[in-house]
Amino acid sequence: MFVAVCPERAVGAGLVLPFANAEAMRLHLDEISRQVTPGAHAVLVLDGAGWHGLAALGEIPRNLTLLPLPRCSPELNPVENVWQYLRQNQLSLRVWPDDAAIVDTCCQAWNALMAMPERLASITRREWAKPVTS
Repeated sequence: MFVAVCPERAVGAGLVLPFANAEAMRLHLDEISRQVTPGAHAVLVLDGAGWHGLAALGEIPRNLTLLPLPRCSPELNPVENVWQYLRQNQLSLRVWPDDAAIVDTCCQAWNALMAMPERLASITRREWAKPVTS
């Protein structure tokens, strides 16, 4: 699952893909870019995953800025709370018969969280991350 959230707007952009690599990340960046409010600019916090490397990603959409986090700092990444919530409430203690069932379950879990915008905002909001208007 590739996910990004905007706690201020209580919305998210997510893709469930069979691989986690630079190509999948480029698809995700394109999806996030389409979800950014017209005229706005988004900062995307990234952990140290190998497929987040700027060299491998190529051209970044103009309405996005990538902000890599320091190593070993998951507490700074709001999406870590999304993973924790999904594991605790949707994805734990399950056995899937095949890949299609995993994809279906991940899609259902993401859609269930997106149906609760207040929950999404509350688990991803950070005091230090505020919208900037000029």
